Amino acid sequence: MNNKDFKYPDTAAYNFVIKTLDSKGITPEMISSMAYDLQRVFFPNLQMERVRKATTDVLHKREVLNNAMVGLELDRLATEGKLKEPLQSIVMNDSGVFGVDEGIALNIANIYGTIGITNYGYIDRDKTGVIKKLDEEKDGVSNTFIDDVVGAIVSAVSAKVAHENN
Repeated sequence: MNNKDFKYPDTAAYNFVIKTLDSKGITPEMISSMAYDLQRVFFPNLQMERVRKATTDVLHKREVLNNAMVGLELDRLATEGKLKEPLQSIVMNDSGVFGVDEGIALNIANIYGTIGITNYGYIDRDKTGVIKKLDEEKDGVSNTFIDDVVGAIVSAVSAKVAHENN
């Protein structure tokens, strides 16, 4: 049963996501920069400050935080060997037929509609910069979810910027 006295821990959720991303070298500024690079092609007069504001807004949405927390925590548990088999092996090997990581990412990207989804598909296929680094880093660390979470947040920011500029 739902506890009627429970107050959603918005600040704690935000801090959890920011701290976890930071521990992997991902900052809101990096997310803003990636989103800016995606959108400046379509909006040549785009100001970085607008993208930073969109990044802040996206990173404060509960739906984004909820999905990000789940993915980031699954990576942590897998890295620590705390998932039960066969899930532990599937996550640690970032199995191509698993798809749950992309499902969580699509939940984030979908908050901003079709633009968010198509941006995520492009980012997931293209994998450049820090997203590529996270995807390729395997050294006993699970990045199965974080590369997709970061890509989805960039996609969501890009979509928010696009919605605000049309």
